[in-house]
Amino acid sequence: MQSIRIRLEEAIRSRDFAGLREAVDNLPSSDLSNLISELPSEQQAPVFRILPRKTAATTFEYLPLEKQEELLKSLAQDDVAAILNEMSPDDRTMLLEELPATATRQLLSLLNEKERAVAAKLLGYPEGSVGRLMTPDYIAVRPHWTIRQVLDYIRVHGPDSETLNLVYVVDERGVLIDDIRMRRFLLSDPERHVTELMDNHFIALKATDDRETAVNVFRKADLAALPVTDSEGVLIGIVTNDDMLDVAEEIATEDIQMFGGSEALEEPYMQIAFFRMVRKRAGWLVILFLGEMLTATAMGFFEKEIERAVVLALFVPLIISSGGNSGSQAATLVIRALALGEVTLRDWWRIMRREIFTGLALGAILGGIGFLRITIWSIFSDLYGSHWLLVALTVGVALLGIVLWGTLAGSMLPLILRRLGFDPAASSAPFVATLVDVTGLVIYFSVAAIILRGTLL
Repeated sequence: MQSIRIRLEEAIRSRDFAGLREAVDNLPSSDLSNLISELPSEQQAPVFRILPRKTAATTFEYLPLEKQEELLKSLAQDDVAAILNEMSPDDRTMLLEELPATATRQLLSLLNEKERAVAAKLLGYPEGSVGRLMTPDYIAVRPHWTIRQVLDYIRVHGPDSETLNLVYVVDERGVLIDDIRMRRFLLSDPERHVTELMDNHFIALKATDDRETAVNVFRKADLAALPVTDSEGVLIGIVTNDDMLDVAEEIATEDIQMFGGSEALEEPYMQIAFFRMVRKRAGWLVILFLGEMLTATAMGFFEKEIERAVVLALFVPLIISSGGNSGSQAATLVIRALALGEVTLRDWWRIMRREIFTGLALGAILGGIGFLRITIWSIFSDLYGSHWLLVALTVGVALLGIVLWGTLAGSMLPLILRRLGFDPAASSAPFVATLVDVTGLVIYFSVAAIILRGTLL
Protein backbone atom coordinates (compact mmCIF):
# COMPACT_ATOMS: atom_id res chain seq x y z
CA MET A 1 0.00 0.00 0.00
CA GLN A 2 2.88 2.36 0.74
CA SER A 3 4.30 1.90 -2.77
CA ILE A 4 0.89 2.60 -4.33
CA ARG A 5 0.57 5.75 -2.26
CA ILE A 6 3.98 6.97 -3.46
CA ARG A 7 2.93 6.30 -7.08
CA LEU A 8 -0.29 8.23 -6.48
CA GLU A 9 1.52 11.26 -5.08
CA GLU A 10 4.06 11.25 -7.93
CA ALA A 11 1.31 10.96 -10.57
CA ILE A 12 -0.65 13.84 -8.97
CA ARG A 13 2.41 16.10 -8.80
CA SER A 14 3.32 15.41 -12.43
CA ARG A 15 -0.34 15.52 -13.55
CA ASP A 16 0.12 12.07 -15.06
CA PHE A 17 -3.57 11.09 -15.24
CA ALA A 18 -2.87 7.89 -17.15
CA GLY A 19 -0.45 6.81 -14.43
CA LEU A 20 -2.99 7.85 -11.80
CA ARG A 21 -5.65 5.61 -13.32
CA GLU A 22 -3.19 2.75 -13.54
CA ALA A 23 -2.18 3.15 -9.87
CA VAL A 24 -5.77 2.85 -8.59
CA ASP A 25 -7.03 0.39 -11.18
CA ASN A 26 -8.51 -2.80 -9.67
CA LEU A 27 -8.02 -1.61 -6.10
CA PRO A 28 -10.94 -2.51 -3.78
CA SER A 29 -12.96 0.54 -2.75
CA SER A 30 -12.12 -0.02 0.93
CA ASP A 31 -8.36 0.04 0.22
CA LEU A 32 -8.74 2.99 -2.12
CA SER A 33 -10.58 4.98 0.56
CA ASN A 34 -7.76 4.30 3.03
CA LEU A 35 -5.18 5.52 0.50
CA ILE A 36 -7.13 8.67 -0.25
CA SER A 37 -7.61 9.40 3.46
CA GLU A 38 -3.82 9.40 3.92
CA LEU A 39 -3.27 11.89 1.09
CA PRO A 40 -3.12 15.65 1.76
CA SER A 41 -6.52 17.34 1.31
CA GLU A 42 -5.48 19.10 -1.91
CA GLN A 43 -4.47 15.79 -3.52
CA GLN A 44 -7.68 13.88 -2.78
CA ALA A 45 -9.93 15.63 -5.30
CA PRO A 46 -7.75 14.81 -8.38
CA VAL A 47 -7.92 11.10 -7.54
CA PHE A 48 -11.70 11.18 -7.33
CA ARG A 49 -12.04 13.01 -10.63
CA ILE A 50 -10.37 10.19 -12.58
CA LEU A 51 -12.41 7.40 -10.96
CA PRO A 52 -15.43 5.91 -12.71
CA ARG A 53 -18.65 7.25 -11.18
CA LYS A 54 -19.67 3.98 -9.54
CA THR A 55 -16.20 3.41 -8.09
CA ALA A 56 -16.00 7.02 -6.88
CA ALA A 57 -19.35 6.71 -5.08
CA THR A 58 -18.47 3.37 -3.47
CA THR A 59 -15.07 4.69 -2.36
CA PHE A 60 -16.66 7.85 -1.00
CA GLU A 61 -19.01 5.74 1.17
CA TYR A 62 -16.01 4.16 2.92
CA LEU A 63 -14.49 7.52 3.90
CA PRO A 64 -15.00 8.85 7.46
CA LEU A 65 -17.62 11.59 7.72
CA GLU A 66 -15.10 14.39 8.27
CA LYS A 67 -13.17 13.30 5.14
CA GLN A 68 -16.40 13.22 3.14
CA GLU A 69 -17.19 16.79 4.16
CA GLU A 70 -13.69 17.99 3.23
CA LEU A 71 -13.88 16.29 -0.15
CA LEU A 72 -17.29 17.73 -1.00
CA LYS A 73 -15.87 21.22 -0.48
CA SER A 74 -12.95 20.59 -2.84
CA LEU A 75 -14.83 18.85 -5.68
CA ALA A 76 -16.62 20.62 -8.51
CA GLN A 77 -20.41 20.71 -8.35
CA ASP A 78 -20.78 18.22 -11.22
CA ASP A 79 -18.47 15.75 -9.48
CA VAL A 80 -20.40 16.11 -6.21
CA ALA A 81 -23.69 15.54 -8.02
CA ALA A 82 -22.33 12.40 -9.71
CA ILE A 83 -21.12 10.93 -6.42
CA LEU A 84 -24.33 11.72 -4.52
CA ASN A 85 -26.54 10.25 -7.23
CA GLU A 86 -24.52 7.02 -7.28
CA MET A 87 -24.26 6.60 -3.50
CA SER A 88 -26.32 4.03 -1.63
CA PRO A 89 -29.40 5.79 -0.21
CA ASP A 90 -28.62 4.73 3.38
CA ASP A 91 -25.01 5.99 3.26
CA ARG A 92 -26.15 9.21 1.61
CA THR A 93 -28.72 9.74 4.37
CA MET A 94 -26.06 9.27 7.06
CA LEU A 95 -23.99 12.00 5.37
CA LEU A 96 -26.86 14.44 4.86
CA GLU A 97 -28.21 14.16 8.40
CA GLU A 98 -24.82 15.16 9.85
CA LEU A 99 -24.50 18.31 7.75
CA PRO A 100 -25.98 21.73 8.58
CA ALA A 101 -29.48 22.27 7.17
CA THR A 102 -28.25 24.77 4.56
CA ALA A 103 -25.61 22.36 3.23
CA THR A 104 -28.15 19.52 3.16
CA ARG A 105 -30.57 21.60 1.06
CA GLN A 106 -27.79 22.51 -1.36
CA LEU A 107 -26.76 18.87 -1.81
CA LEU A 108 -30.37 17.71 -2.20
CA SER A 109 -30.73 20.17 -5.07
CA LEU A 110 -27.89 18.36 -6.90
CA LEU A 111 -29.75 15.04 -6.92
CA ASN A 112 -31.87 13.93 -9.84
CA GLU A 113 -35.62 13.78 -9.32
CA LYS A 114 -35.73 10.08 -8.42
CA GLU A 115 -32.83 10.19 -5.94
CA ARG A 116 -34.07 13.44 -4.40
CA ALA A 117 -37.43 11.82 -3.65
CA VAL A 118 -35.69 8.83 -2.03
CA ALA A 119 -33.39 11.07 0.04
CA ALA A 120 -36.26 13.29 1.19
CA LYS A 121 -38.31 10.25 2.21
CA LEU A 122 -35.50 8.74 4.28
CA LEU A 123 -34.65 12.06 5.94
CA GLY A 124 -38.33 12.38 6.84
CA TYR A 125 -38.06 9.55 9.37
CA PRO A 126 -37.22 10.40 13.02
CA GLU A 127 -33.56 10.90 13.83
CA GLY A 128 -32.00 7.68 15.11
CA SER A 129 -34.76 5.52 13.61
CA VAL A 130 -34.39 2.49 11.35
CA GLY A 131 -36.05 4.49 8.53
CA ARG A 132 -32.91 6.60 8.17
CA LEU A 133 -30.68 3.53 7.98
CA MET A 134 -32.59 1.59 5.35
CA THR A 135 -32.14 1.44 1.59
CA PRO A 136 -34.98 0.95 -0.89
CA ASP A 137 -32.75 -1.17 -3.14
CA TYR A 138 -33.84 -4.80 -2.68
CA ILE A 139 -35.36 -7.70 -4.60
CA ALA A 140 -39.05 -8.47 -4.02
CA VAL A 141 -40.99 -11.19 -5.87
CA ARG A 142 -44.54 -12.57 -5.91
CA PRO A 143 -45.56 -15.94 -4.42
CA HIS A 144 -47.10 -17.25 -7.66
CA TRP A 145 -43.91 -16.77 -9.71
CA THR A 146 -41.82 -19.73 -10.78
CA ILE A 147 -38.17 -20.03 -9.76
CA ARG A 148 -37.23 -19.38 -13.38
CA GLN A 149 -39.16 -16.10 -13.34
CA VAL A 150 -37.46 -15.10 -10.11
CA LEU A 151 -33.97 -15.75 -11.50
CA ASP A 152 -34.78 -13.85 -14.71
CA TYR A 153 -36.04 -10.93 -12.60
CA ILE A 154 -32.88 -10.96 -10.47
CA ARG A 155 -30.65 -10.87 -13.57
CA VAL A 156 -32.35 -7.66 -14.66
CA HIS A 157 -32.79 -5.89 -11.31
CA GLY A 158 -30.07 -7.53 -9.21
CA PRO A 159 -27.28 -5.05 -10.07
CA ASP A 160 -29.24 -2.27 -8.35
CA SER A 161 -29.93 -4.28 -5.20
CA GLU A 162 -27.97 -3.64 -1.98
CA THR A 163 -27.67 -7.38 -1.34
CA LEU A 164 -28.78 -10.60 -3.01
CA ASN A 165 -28.47 -12.84 0.03
CA LEU A 166 -32.20 -12.69 0.66
CA VAL A 167 -35.18 -12.35 -1.66
CA TYR A 168 -38.40 -10.96 -0.21
CA VAL A 169 -41.87 -12.19 -1.07
CA VAL A 170 -44.71 -9.65 -1.11
CA ASP A 171 -48.40 -9.85 -1.96
CA GLU A 172 -50.26 -7.68 -4.47
CA ARG A 173 -50.41 -4.80 -1.91
CA GLY A 174 -46.69 -4.95 -1.22
CA VAL A 175 -47.13 -6.50 2.23
CA LEU A 176 -44.15 -8.63 3.26
CA ILE A 177 -45.13 -12.29 3.67
CA ASP A 178 -41.77 -14.10 3.65
CA ASP A 179 -38.04 -13.93 3.03
CA ILE A 180 -36.10 -16.68 1.25
CA ARG A 181 -32.36 -17.17 0.97
CA MET A 182 -30.93 -16.94 -2.54
CA ARG A 183 -29.30 -20.35 -2.05
CA ARG A 184 -32.72 -22.02 -2.11
CA PHE A 185 -33.63 -20.44 -5.45
CA LEU A 186 -30.34 -21.51 -7.00
CA LEU A 187 -30.69 -25.10 -5.83
CA SER A 188 -34.40 -25.56 -6.65
CA ASP A 189 -36.10 -26.82 -9.78
CA PRO A 190 -36.74 -23.79 -12.06
CA GLU A 191 -40.33 -24.92 -12.62
CA ARG A 192 -41.27 -24.90 -8.95
CA HIS A 193 -43.22 -21.95 -7.56
CA VAL A 194 -42.13 -19.52 -4.87
CA THR A 195 -44.98 -20.69 -2.63
CA GLU A 196 -43.34 -24.13 -2.44
CA LEU A 197 -40.25 -22.57 -0.82
CA MET A 198 -42.13 -20.38 1.64
CA ASP A 199 -42.51 -21.10 5.34
CA ASN A 200 -44.21 -17.74 6.16
CA HIS A 201 -41.66 -17.11 8.89
CA PHE A 202 -39.57 -13.95 8.81
CA ILE A 203 -38.14 -11.23 11.07
CA ALA A 204 -38.75 -7.61 10.17
CA LEU A 205 -38.11 -4.15 11.59
CA LYS A 206 -40.47 -1.20 11.66
CA ALA A 207 -39.27 2.03 10.06
CA THR A 208 -39.97 3.83 13.35
CA ASP A 209 -37.93 1.39 15.49
CA ASP A 210 -34.90 2.96 17.16
CA ARG A 211 -31.39 1.90 16.28
CA GLU A 212 -30.80 0.08 19.58
CA THR A 213 -33.79 -2.15 18.80
CA ALA A 214 -32.39 -2.84 15.34
CA VAL A 215 -28.98 -3.84 16.72
CA ASN A 216 -30.57 -6.28 19.18
CA VAL A 217 -32.79 -7.83 16.49
CA PHE A 218 -29.81 -8.22 14.14
CA ARG A 219 -27.80 -9.89 16.89
CA LYS A 220 -30.52 -12.50 17.39
CA ALA A 221 -31.47 -12.97 13.72
CA ASP A 222 -27.91 -13.54 12.44
CA LEU A 223 -28.83 -12.41 8.91
CA ALA A 224 -27.02 -10.28 6.35
CA ALA A 225 -30.04 -7.99 6.01
CA LEU A 226 -33.44 -7.41 7.58
CA PRO A 227 -36.57 -6.09 5.87
CA VAL A 228 -38.16 -2.84 7.03
CA THR A 229 -41.93 -2.37 6.91
CA ASP A 230 -44.35 0.46 7.58
CA SER A 231 -47.14 0.34 10.15
CA GLU A 232 -49.30 -1.75 7.78
CA GLY A 233 -46.60 -4.32 7.05
CA VAL A 234 -45.76 -3.03 3.57
CA LEU A 235 -42.11 -3.65 2.63
CA ILE A 236 -40.39 -0.28 2.16
CA GLY A 237 -36.68 -1.09 2.46
CA ILE A 238 -33.96 -3.21 4.00
CA VAL A 239 -31.18 -2.62 6.53
CA THR A 240 -27.87 -4.42 6.01
CA ASN A 241 -25.46 -5.71 8.63
CA ASP A 242 -22.65 -3.35 7.59
CA ASP A 243 -24.83 -0.40 8.62
CA MET A 244 -25.65 -2.19 11.88
CA LEU A 245 -21.96 -2.67 12.63
CA ASP A 246 -21.47 1.10 12.34
CA VAL A 247 -24.48 1.72 14.59
CA ALA A 248 -23.31 -0.85 17.16
CA GLU A 249 -19.87 0.81 17.27
CA GLU A 250 -21.50 4.22 17.69
CA ILE A 251 -23.72 3.02 20.54
CA ALA A 252 -20.83 1.26 22.28
CA THR A 253 -18.68 4.40 21.98
CA GLU A 254 -21.40 6.56 23.52
CA ASP A 255 -21.91 4.12 26.39
CA ILE A 256 -18.18 3.85 27.11
CA GLN A 257 -17.85 7.64 27.18
CA MET A 258 -20.82 7.91 29.54
CA PHE A 259 -19.35 5.17 31.76
CA GLY A 260 -16.36 7.46 32.24
CA GLY A 261 -18.55 10.26 33.58
CA SER A 262 -18.83 12.32 30.39
CA GLU A 263 -21.55 13.11 27.89
CA ALA A 264 -21.26 11.27 24.58
CA LEU A 265 -18.95 13.34 22.34
CA GLU A 266 -20.83 12.44 19.11
CA GLU A 267 -17.71 13.47 17.17
CA PRO A 268 -14.22 11.98 16.78
CA TYR A 269 -11.96 12.92 19.68
CA MET A 270 -9.45 14.81 17.52
CA GLN A 271 -12.16 16.68 15.56
CA ILE A 272 -14.41 17.93 18.36
CA ALA A 273 -14.05 21.64 19.14
CA PHE A 274 -12.20 22.53 22.35
CA PHE A 275 -15.09 24.38 24.01
CA ARG A 276 -17.55 21.64 23.08
CA MET A 277 -15.19 19.07 24.61
CA VAL A 278 -15.05 21.13 27.83
CA ARG A 279 -18.84 21.51 27.89
CA LYS A 280 -19.39 17.77 27.40
CA ARG A 281 -17.07 16.92 30.29
CA ALA A 282 -17.65 19.81 32.69
CA GLY A 283 -21.30 19.05 33.42
CA TRP A 284 -20.69 15.61 34.89
CA LEU A 285 -17.55 16.75 36.70
CA VAL A 286 -19.48 19.54 38.44
CA ILE A 287 -22.26 17.15 39.43
CA LEU A 288 -19.76 14.61 40.75
CA PHE A 289 -17.81 17.33 42.57
CA LEU A 290 -20.96 18.58 44.28
CA GLY A 291 -21.78 15.01 45.19
CA GLU A 292 -18.36 14.44 46.69
CA MET A 293 -18.84 17.57 48.80
CA LEU A 294 -21.42 15.55 50.69
CA THR A 295 -18.51 13.38 51.80
CA ALA A 296 -17.11 16.33 53.72
CA THR A 297 -20.56 16.92 55.19
CA ALA A 298 -20.72 13.30 56.34
CA MET A 299 -17.24 13.55 57.86
CA GLY A 300 -18.29 16.71 59.70
CA PHE A 301 -21.35 14.97 61.11
CA PHE A 302 -19.07 12.35 62.71
CA GLU A 303 -16.47 14.90 63.83
CA LYS A 304 -16.77 13.97 67.53
CA GLU A 305 -16.26 10.27 66.79
CA ILE A 306 -13.15 11.09 64.75
CA GLU A 307 -11.76 13.28 67.55
CA ARG A 308 -12.17 10.47 70.09
CA ALA A 309 -10.85 7.75 67.82
CA VAL A 310 -8.47 9.32 65.30
CA VAL A 311 -7.53 5.83 64.17
CA LEU A 312 -10.88 5.60 62.38
CA ALA A 313 -9.80 8.31 59.92
CA LEU A 314 -6.91 6.14 58.73
CA PHE A 315 -9.33 3.76 57.06
CA VAL A 316 -11.65 6.27 55.36
CA PRO A 317 -9.92 6.04 51.92
CA LEU A 318 -9.95 2.25 52.15
CA ILE A 319 -13.63 2.17 53.08
CA ILE A 320 -14.99 4.56 50.45
CA SER A 321 -12.85 3.18 47.62
CA SER A 322 -14.01 -0.38 48.28
CA GLY A 323 -17.67 0.63 48.18
CA GLY A 324 -17.22 2.74 45.05
CA ASN A 325 -15.31 -0.01 43.25
CA SER A 326 -17.90 -2.67 44.04
CA GLY A 327 -20.72 -0.35 42.93
CA SER A 328 -18.93 0.49 39.69
CA GLN A 329 -18.42 -3.19 38.94
CA ALA A 330 -22.09 -4.01 39.47
CA ALA A 331 -23.30 -1.00 37.46
CA THR A 332 -21.06 -1.84 34.50
CA LEU A 333 -22.14 -5.49 34.44
CA VAL A 334 -25.87 -4.71 34.65
CA ILE A 335 -25.73 -1.89 32.07
CA ARG A 336 -23.96 -4.17 29.61
CA ALA A 337 -26.42 -7.00 30.29
CA LEU A 338 -29.30 -4.59 29.60
CA ALA A 339 -27.67 -3.45 26.35
CA LEU A 340 -27.21 -7.05 25.18
CA GLY A 341 -30.75 -8.01 26.14
CA GLU A 342 -29.51 -10.56 28.69
CA VAL A 343 -31.74 -9.05 31.38
CA THR A 344 -34.88 -6.88 31.43
CA LEU A 345 -36.62 -4.76 34.04
CA ARG A 346 -38.72 -7.79 34.98
CA ASP A 347 -35.56 -9.50 36.18
CA TRP A 348 -34.95 -6.91 38.93
CA TRP A 349 -35.61 -9.33 41.78
CA ARG A 350 -33.33 -12.01 40.31
CA ILE A 351 -30.62 -9.37 39.87
CA MET A 352 -31.07 -8.05 43.40
CA ARG A 353 -30.98 -11.54 44.89
CA ARG A 354 -27.87 -12.38 42.90
CA GLU A 355 -26.13 -9.16 43.94
CA ILE A 356 -27.03 -9.65 47.62
CA PHE A 357 -25.17 -12.96 47.69
CA THR A 358 -22.37 -11.58 45.51
CA GLY A 359 -22.04 -8.50 47.74
CA LEU A 360 -21.91 -10.63 50.87
CA ALA A 361 -19.21 -12.85 49.37
CA LEU A 362 -17.12 -9.93 48.09
CA GLY A 363 -17.63 -8.00 51.31
CA ALA A 364 -16.54 -11.00 53.36
CA ILE A 365 -13.38 -11.32 51.29
CA LEU A 366 -12.43 -7.65 51.60
CA GLY A 367 -13.55 -7.49 55.22
CA GLY A 368 -11.45 -10.54 56.04
CA ILE A 369 -8.41 -9.01 54.37
CA GLY A 370 -8.94 -5.74 56.26
CA PHE A 371 -9.32 -7.59 59.57
CA LEU A 372 -6.16 -9.64 58.98
CA ARG A 373 -4.19 -6.58 57.92
CA ILE A 374 -4.93 -4.75 61.19
CA THR A 375 -4.39 -7.90 63.24
CA ILE A 376 -1.01 -8.72 61.69
CA TRP A 377 0.12 -5.07 61.83
CA SER A 378 -0.79 -4.87 65.52
CA ILE A 379 1.63 -7.71 66.33
CA PHE A 380 4.56 -5.50 65.30
CA SER A 381 3.15 -2.05 66.14
CA ASP A 382 0.87 -0.30 68.63
CA LEU A 383 -0.45 2.08 65.97
CA TYR A 384 -4.03 0.94 66.57
CA GLY A 385 -3.77 1.00 70.38
CA SER A 386 -4.93 -1.51 72.95
CA HIS A 387 -8.35 -1.88 71.30
CA TRP A 388 -6.92 -2.98 67.96
CA LEU A 389 -9.15 -6.05 67.87
CA LEU A 390 -12.30 -3.90 68.06
CA VAL A 391 -10.88 -1.59 65.38
CA ALA A 392 -10.18 -4.61 63.17
CA LEU A 393 -13.70 -5.89 63.75
CA THR A 394 -15.14 -2.45 62.94
CA VAL A 395 -13.26 -2.26 59.63
CA GLY A 396 -14.16 -5.85 58.70
CA VAL A 397 -17.90 -5.48 59.43
CA ALA A 398 -18.04 -2.03 57.80
CA LEU A 399 -16.41 -3.37 54.62
CA LEU A 400 -18.95 -6.19 54.50
CA GLY A 401 -21.84 -3.74 54.75
CA ILE A 402 -20.39 -1.14 52.38
CA VAL A 403 -19.49 -3.61 49.63
CA LEU A 404 -22.96 -5.17 49.93
CA TRP A 405 -24.57 -1.74 49.67
CA GLY A 406 -22.28 -0.81 46.75
CA THR A 407 -23.23 -3.85 44.70
CA LEU A 408 -26.94 -3.30 45.38
CA ALA A 409 -26.80 0.41 44.51
CA GLY A 410 -24.72 -0.23 41.40
CA SER A 411 -27.01 -2.97 40.11
CA MET A 412 -30.35 -1.32 40.89
CA LEU A 413 -29.59 2.23 39.72
CA PRO A 414 -29.43 1.33 35.99
CA LEU A 415 -32.77 -0.48 36.29
CA ILE A 416 -34.36 2.50 38.01
CA LEU A 417 -33.09 4.87 35.32
CA ARG A 418 -34.35 2.57 32.56
CA ARG A 419 -37.74 2.41 34.28
CA LEU A 420 -37.86 6.22 34.38
CA GLY A 421 -37.05 6.39 30.67
CA PHE A 422 -33.42 7.49 30.94
CA ASP A 423 -30.32 5.90 29.44
CA PRO A 424 -28.89 3.40 31.98
CA ALA A 425 -25.40 4.39 30.88
CA ALA A 426 -26.04 7.68 32.69
CA SER A 427 -25.51 5.77 35.95
CA SER A 428 -21.84 5.75 35.07
CA ALA A 429 -19.17 4.30 37.29
CA PRO A 430 -18.10 7.72 38.73
CA PHE A 431 -21.71 8.56 39.60
CA VAL A 432 -22.25 5.26 41.41
CA ALA A 433 -18.88 5.65 43.14
CA THR A 434 -19.82 9.12 44.39
CA LEU A 435 -23.15 7.89 45.72
CA VAL A 436 -21.55 4.96 47.53
CA ASP A 437 -18.72 7.13 48.90
CA VAL A 438 -21.14 9.29 50.86
CA THR A 439 -23.37 6.50 52.10
CA GLY A 440 -20.32 4.34 52.83
CA LEU A 441 -19.04 6.88 55.35
CA VAL A 442 -22.38 6.79 57.14
CA ILE A 443 -22.27 2.98 57.29
CA TYR A 444 -18.64 2.98 58.47
CA PHE A 445 -19.10 5.43 61.34
CA SER A 446 -22.43 3.88 62.33
CA VAL A 447 -20.76 0.48 62.66
CA ALA A 448 -17.91 2.09 64.61
CA ALA A 449 -20.38 3.78 66.97
CA ILE A 450 -21.92 0.40 67.79
CA ILE A 451 -18.77 -1.72 68.14
CA LEU A 452 -16.51 0.86 69.82
CA ARG A 453 -19.10 2.28 72.22
CA GLY A 454 -17.74 2.24 75.76
CA THR A 455 -14.12 1.88 74.61
CA LEU A 456 -12.79 4.39 72.08
CA LEU A 457 -16.19 6.08 71.66
